[in-house]
Amino acid sequence: MSPRVGKQAFAVGENVRNRGFLRSGAPAKGWKSGAIFGIVLLSLIMDKNSLIQLTSNLYRLTLLFPKKEPLRFKMRELADEILANFIKSERSNPSTKIIPEILKDIEVLDSFFEISRAQNWVSPQDILKVEQQYNILKEELEKLLELRFPKIKKTETGAQKKEKGIKISTRQQKILEILRQRGKAQVKDLKEILPEMSKRTLRRDFEKLLNQGLIERIGDKQDTFYKLRQN
Repeated sequence: MSPRVGKQAFAVGENVRNRGFLRSGAPAKGWKSGAIFGIVLLSLIMDKNSLIQLTSNLYRLTLLFPKKEPLRFKMRELADEILANFIKSERSNPSTKIIPEILKDIEVLDSFFEISRAQNWVSPQDILKVEQQYNILKEELEKLLELRFPKIKKTETGAQKKEKGIKISTRQQKILEILRQRGKAQVKDLKEILPEMSKRTLRRDFEKLLNQGLIERIGDKQDTFYKLRQN
């Protein structure tokens, strides 16, 4: 491993340590020791007890949601999945599988935080405290993944290339992200994910994205789906 890559790994490890996710007692001097805990194993940059505490914090937060609210249980399930994947990683090399799984769960959880904030069930500050900790974890895992597998690059879809030169709203960006995750979706699917939005508003957003060439429509009537345009 070159000194340049080692120093990058050390920087990632130090950043994680400073943000409270590094296991106490992990090596932290010199680029070689930094490379060890910045590249080799996921368990070296995360403190399991901190992640367990974060999961407990989310459970306490969702206790304030309505008792029969589905979002209450979906957010807990995602938090459990993130914790479970971490525990699995302690006995195996996280490689290209476990980190992306955790990142995917955090992205979905981030959407749920946004939805719950709009419902005014809980203080926005209380939601933000938990949300920020998951976002910190996400940022550091993305850096680790990029450092561990620098040659792996995602191929941009036609929609992603066009997004760079087109102004779209935050809500429309969220729709594109959902389509990117799901592959395709109907208006009713988006309504379930974004309950604060009316179907009429969502249809208008789909029409705008269609006109901009970012998505395409497949099927008709009750079987109409939308997906990202590939070229």
